[in-house]
Parts: sequence; structure tokens; C-alpha cells
Amino acid sequence: MSLYLLFDVGNTRLKWAAVESTQLPSDRQKNMWVYSGSISSKSLKSIDHRLELADYIAKTLPKPDAIAFSCVAGKDAIDNLKSLFPQWSEIPWKQLSGDSPYEGLRTLYQDPSKLGADRWAAIIGAYVLSKNNTLIVNAGTATTIDLLGSNGVHYGGWILPGLCLMHASLESNTAQLPLAVRSQNDGFGICTNDAIIGGCDAAQIGAIQFATQKAKTINHPVERVWLDGGNAKILHMEMDKSSALNAPMIEVAEGLVLRGIWAWLLQNL
Repeated sequence: MSLYLLFDVGNTRLKWAAVESTQLPSDRQKNMWVYSGSISSKSLKSIDHRLELADYIAKTLPKPDAIAFSCVAGKDAIDNLKSLFPQWSEIPWKQLSGDSPYEGLRTLYQDPSKLGADRWAAIIGAYVLSKNNTLIVNAGTATTIDLLGSNGVHYGGWILPGLCLMHASLESNTAQLPLAVRSQNDGFGICTNDAIIGGCDAAQIGAIQFATQKAKTINHPVERVWLDGGNAKILHMEMDKSSALNAPMIEVAEGLVLRGIWAWLLQNL
């Protein structure tokens, strides 16, 4: 039995997981990762933190047969990541990029090399989970929304500031608006804090709703919405309360990027 180690290096968080060759990326059970973890991506800049991470992983799991990753945090982050395991120097590292081929999928992006690796990995992850017309929403530092047709064509998508960026932008670029704190308020805010939270939620949910409408105009009505990222559960809860998208099936798919990296790796072993 083989073991594969996967890394998703985002702008905010570095996520890792290990999977066994007896598992499949299409499996939907909740606890699918044999080993997994998450730290701040900034930790890669620190030698001490890199040593700590590498020591923890090396002591936690058996020696992997292959390591695959995607990274949107820049070249230095990639170099620091690949320096983690000098004792495993013979293990191949495989990097998934926005233009990495995946059988059954193609993108209409004008320059696929400019497509974010995390977006492409999430699209692959969504594809192995379902072959419907799908919206893939990665609600992290930025919120990305991508349309994948049941025919395996990625029709493009949108990028907007994530919830935390929206909140921070209002705080830093206005004179009197504080950094908002999420409360239990529903509907229109009757204080500044709730008005900010509700407005930013509405902007995110509205973009998703608008994307479903746009998909209909190109004859690919959305049948499923996959949500991933640090704010996925918040968006799912708010959409569920508001019934903003009552037609498609909406589901949180934690580790969608890691799942896509895993599926891609299996085609490239």
C-alpha cells in the first residue's frame, strides 16, 4: 500500500493531508484523511516553524511514496515547502498549476497558466465528486466562484474579496466604521456592526446567486454548489437561513483543493 502526501499552500493557510492508495478521491466520507493538519502560510518563512512542521509530519506518518502540492503564495513559499524533508530527497515532488492537464477537463481561460492553482485544483476536486453543472466557491482570503459544466468544461469564474478582506477594508478605508464582529442578527442590520456583517454576507451570497443566473443564460443551469475555504461554513449557514439559493444543492466540501491535488496526482504517478 502506498501513501501520498498533499499540500495546499494558500495566501492565509497551509493545509496538508496524507491519503492511502486504497482510497479514492471520489470518496465522500467525512473523515477521509488518514493524517491532516493546517498552519499559517507565514510559518513557512520561519526556519524554526519549518523544522517544527517537518518534524511533526515525519514523526506522524510513514514515509510517503509521492508528494504533490499547489501553491498561490509565491516562489519563496514553494522553495521553503520543498526544503521540509531533506531526509526524503529521493521522493518526487509534483506541482499542480493552473495549466496542468487533467483528463476529462478543459478550461476556457485565455491563458491557463494564469489560472490560480487552487482554483484549478478545486475544480478537479468538484469534478471527481459530481458530474453536474457545478459552481465551485472557495471562500478564503479571496472568494472565487467558478462554473464547471457537466461536459467537463470550465467556463471561467469571478474573484472578489473574501469576507475578512471586506470587513478589514471598511475598517481601514473609512473614518468611523469599526472592525465588525459576527452576531446572531438576521436581516437588515439595526446597528453599524450588524449592517457591516449583513452587507458583506449579502455581497458574497449575491455574487453566488448572480452566478447561478448567469449560468442559465449559457444553458448550464447550476445543479450543485460546492463550498470550500475558511468562510465556507459561514456562507452555507447564511445561505441556508435566507434560502437564497433554493434550487441547487449546496454542500460544504472541506479540503476540495487537496482532493483535486490528490486526483491529479493519481493521473501523474
